[in-house]
Amino acid sequence: MLSPIPRHREPRELTPDDFGDTASLLAPEFVLLESGPVRDHAVVIENGIFACVDTLEAVTVRYPHLTCLELPGKLLMPGFVDAHHHLTQSFGKALAFGEPSEIYRRIWVPLERHLDENLLYLSAKLAALEALRGGFTTVCDAGTRATGDGSAVAAATQDVGIRAVLGLICNNLNNGVATQDRAQITRAAEAHLSRWAHHPLVHPSLAVSVPEAASDDVLGLVARLCAESGRVFQTHANEHLASVERSIVARSMRPIEHLDSVGALGPETLIAHATLVTPSELNLLRERNAAVAYNPVASQWKGNAVAPAMQMAALGIRVGLGTDGTRGDGFRLIDAAEATQRIAFGLATGDSSCGSGDLWLAQAHAGSSDALRLNATTGRIAAQHAADFLLVDTDVPEMKPSWNLRWELVRLANRDQITAVFVAGALRLWRGWPLDWDARALMHEVDAAAAQVVARAPIQRVHRRERDTVSIAAVHTASTIAVNDTNEVSL
Repeated sequence: MLSPIPRHREPRELTPDDFGDTASLLAPEFVLLESGPVRDHAVVIENGIFACVDTLEAVTVRYPHLTCLELPGKLLMPGFVDAHHHLTQSFGKALAFGEPSEIYRRIWVPLERHLDENLLYLSAKLAALEALRGGFTTVCDAGTRATGDGSAVAAATQDVGIRAVLGLICNNLNNGVATQDRAQITRAAEAHLSRWAHHPLVHPSLAVSVPEAASDDVLGLVARLCAESGRVFQTHANEHLASVERSIVARSMRPIEHLDSVGALGPETLIAHATLVTPSELNLLRERNAAVAYNPVASQWKGNAVAPAMQMAALGIRVGLGTDGTRGDGFRLIDAAEATQRIAFGLATGDSSCGSGDLWLAQAHAGSSDALRLNATTGRIAAQHAADFLLVDTDVPEMKPSWNLRWELVRLANRDQITAVFVAGALRLWRGWPLDWDARALMHEVDAAAAQVVARAPIQRVHRRERDTVSIAAVHTASTIAVNDTNEVSL
């Protein structure tokens, strides 16, 4: 008969003052390593990185000058890494609920196009705060359709203190019509990569929102610039049936095949969604060593299908987990990742494990950091990696008795168990709230700003019901709710 994991140290009430700005030696009850959770281990944090991760005995011998902070009842685990986010869409949230696919054409593009620099900052700051509260220490922003160079988004993530992959959209086609020439795209892309090349928390990335939004030569150019600089080239591909069919009609190729044909499918490529993939496209992803952001909540809320993430992982395709900006909650994300695979594939095949807790924790941490080409920086508790981590309270009813901590984290853990969030060794959040700025003031400011911009933007919402809590008709006039007759919106 199995025995529950014993407790051998009594927890005490912690305060933020327990964590200083200098070198720290932390000894939690559990440390979540890539190999699994371990007891009797400790970490030393110096200059924003894990200087040492080893047994408690070895660490205390090596660092006799440091006072050991024991953390009974606590798990020290990597922060979640969100492999696909839209930081400047946070003002929309429930506007997208109940909508059919390709909502970017009716909601996100119109909304983002009406965000000025201040609104971009507020939107991104709200999204970054939500991500931190959900245990994410890194978010990958896919780029905004608003004008600007991304500086407002970068400022917001820095002020919140989260690590960010900052996408710059390099589209040069709008419904097949050229909007920028190759030289303009090149200058903007090179400037973006150069500007953030050495920033400690902002990692530049280039993006094309969907393959059809750029000419073949620009797709190849943008991917090549990312390959040469070691950065990520982001695009949405094979997400919705409509876009797949448009690609087949226009090019006799599916979107992933199109990317490959122009040299834009390689280790630098991160494809968001990839829910509608053929066996040959799976082979292409594996052969080109491209990465996929599996977004299970997006599939549940607005997708046409579910990415075969278990099959991808089994084939050796690089897979990370993304929220797609749906909700910034790491524990609910890994729960959704496993549950969505079970419902979409496991039930039909009698697969009672569906990757187990091991797979989804790995994909949410090291898998996502690898997909973002940050595997040498974050995503694991290991020496010389950034000290991006969570302290999670395991001394709660939901986790007792404990038989398999990885499964329990996937299915039972909650956001409210996160005691502290650290990014680059700095304490960013304590029990869900920042210590060095007023998050509640931000929320009040966002409420007023969002109401105004949503009223101005030409958002078209198909699913409208009179009994909605807040009717869209209350904030939209008849002249602002419709897009043009052809429903053409810039990609």
